[in-house]
Amino acid sequence: MKKNTKEELNRTKTSSTQGLMDPVAVSDEQLLQSYREASDPTVFSELVSRYQRELYNYLRRFLGDATLAEDVFQATFFQVHQKRDSFEEGRKFRPWLYTIATNQAIDAQRRNRRHRRLSLNQPHQAGSESVGTLIDLVASEGGDPALAVESGEEGAWVRGEVEALPEPLRNAVNLVYFGGMKYRDAAKVMSVPVGTVKSRLHAAIQRLGQAWRDVQPASRS
Repeated sequence: MKKNTKEELNRTKTSSTQGLMDPVAVSDEQLLQSYREASDPTVFSELVSRYQRELYNYLRRFLGDATLAEDVFQATFFQVHQKRDSFEEGRKFRPWLYTIATNQAIDAQRRNRRHRRLSLNQPHQAGSESVGTLIDLVASEGGDPALAVESGEEGAWVRGEVEALPEPLRNAVNLVYFGGMKYRDAAKVMSVPVGTVKSRLHAAIQRLGQAWRDVQPASRS
């Protein structure tokens, strides 16, 4: 009896200790699940602190403006709070977070044309070698060098086509060409191999180039 009672007490103690979750010791997904269940601000603060530097730096590269990046960072985590119940079980938190952040950044760019132009013409660095801007690559793939030097309707068209890409391709373009991430960092965010990032970017550029060729006769006539 005494042995059984002692074992029960130990089990109760262990359960109580596990109930007092140490936020630092658990995954992002577990933190979000805990926040969904209890709305504990301490848990939410831990999520914010984990991504404060990393996500802010991404947004600053994406937007080219520190103040705007801070605003979008705050808006992103407000959306995390708002959408916490829609987070699908088994999904990774990091890609979900970056999708929200990128969408918030694009919304901010729509309200500020200067930042939209800067992002569209931002060159991508693959290691020490520059592989050009997104609009350069689309112009090359589309067989129309004039596209690269036109920043009005054509630039708006490119941005619109990027937003219309399937989510995996759109995220790759946003992270690498708009966000300025290296392939390995984008791969970490999307939870895929580096080779997958490169293949998605290649597919995205091909689609954009083909879409430009499809509309070119009508737009140039």
